[in-house]
Formats: sequence, C-alpha cells, structure tokens
Amino acid sequence: MNITVIAVGKLKEKFWKQAIDEYAKRLNAYCKFSIIELPDEKTPNNASEKEDEIILDKEGQRILQKIGVDDYVVALAIEGKLVTSEDLASRIEACALQGKSKITFIIGGSLGLSSQVKKRANELVSFGRITMPHQLARVVLSEQIYRSYRIINHQAYHK
Repeated sequence: MNITVIAVGKLKEKFWKQAIDEYAKRLNAYCKFSIIELPDEKTPNNASEKEDEIILDKEGQRILQKIGVDDYVVALAIEGKLVTSEDLASRIEACALQGKSKITFIIGGSLGLSSQVKKRANELVSFGRITMPHQLARVVLSEQIYRSYRIINHQAYHK
C-alpha cells in the first residue's frame, strides 16, 4: 500500500519534523509512506472573501496536480465525517481489500481546501470540530495512520 499525504505549507519547527519523522519510520513496516509539501499562498491581513477564494483556488490547483487518477482521496475538512481510529483503520483495510493500492490524504492550508479538491475527494473526514494548525494536523494524521495499521494487524498500541 502506498500512502501519501499532500499538505499545504512547510513544517518549519524542528519538533513537528521530528514527530513526523518518527511516525514515517514506524510506518515503513506497513506501507510506503510519503509526504508532499506544497507552498502556501500568502494571505493578506483582512483579506476579502474573493481574495480568500483566489488563494484557495491556487492552492487547490497545486493539490490536484499531485493526485493520481486512481488515487483514493481522503481530504481532511472540519465539515467532514467524524471518524474514530477504528473507522480510519477500516477504511485503509477496505481500500487494500478492494485493490486500491494508493491512498492520498489531503491537508489544506490556513484557509482550508478549495471546493474543487473537496469534489475530487472520495470522502471528507474530520478529527473533530476544532480548528488546528496544519502542522499539528499532519502529526495527528501520521499518528492515526500508524495507529490504523496497528489496529489492522491486531497489534498492541496505547488506548
């Protein structure tokens, strides 16, 4: 299984990078895991709705260019379906059983995701109704993918 995370914005702080590196190392036992970082658009203070839409469209186009035609796409969106760790594990396992060899998770920038990206996604999921920085979302997603594989393989992991 190939799992790719497409994320808008760079991880700048060392502690975020260390956390991601740790989960990426752990995931190597289960899948081919990679992260594609895309540049974010600078958002001016007090941007209008139109300016926000333009920024989302630009970031969205960059995201869509990185998605393969056969990718199963899961976009993280606050309005998405709330999922548990077990739900996520079931989705990953179902993809494997259905012969889908590539899952792509998408994390938007500070404004979220464009409507085009949401339309391309096979599903929208949410880790809660809170807003979190995209750097933290990347760490949480990586941990949840790792936890999913532990669940799929009936291996112990903290509860």
